[in-house]
Amino acid sequence: MTTTISIPTIETERLRLRSPKPSDLDAYIAYRASARSRFVGGPNTADEAFSMLCSIVGQWQLRGYGRWMVAQKDTDDPLGVVGIYHPLEWPEPEIGWTVFEHAEGKGVAYEAALATRDFAYRTLGWKTIVSLVADENQRSVALARRMGCKRENVFQHSEFGDLPVWRHPGAEEGRP
Repeated sequence: MTTTISIPTIETERLRLRSPKPSDLDAYIAYRASARSRFVGGPNTADEAFSMLCSIVGQWQLRGYGRWMVAQKDTDDPLGVVGIYHPLEWPEPEIGWTVFEHAEGKGVAYEAALATRDFAYRTLGWKTIVSLVADENQRSVALARRMGCKRENVFQHSEFGDLPVWRHPGAEEGRP
């Protein structure tokens, strides 16, 4: 018998973190085709982007946690992808965030990443989590700092090179 994991939906004040759906595909393909995706392995073709979107759903099935499509709560328009990312070669699970161009600078990544961290600590029972952020990605470095993360060490990745590991405040430390 096969067990299917249901991707939970989380709502914040302005956002809905939900399972990706077919209507998100165009926005995701546009993001993955843009230079904005350079810190996450892009730019990519439409076929590659489709496979990556499918992998978001697949990680939930294989690990029981993963990333969500972040949508505007009142319109359900896709704004980005945020959640727990954990490929095989990663040193440990991380909170990862990508925000589509029209949503940047509006606190979307911060609000969704805080909801993700709360999910990791309260729902999964974890005590700690990290984010891997390239030094060149200054907006993400600033977000890690805003979230109270401390740079801990560097993970050497075969494709992305040196990825600094930013440790989030532990579950007992609360929000920044």
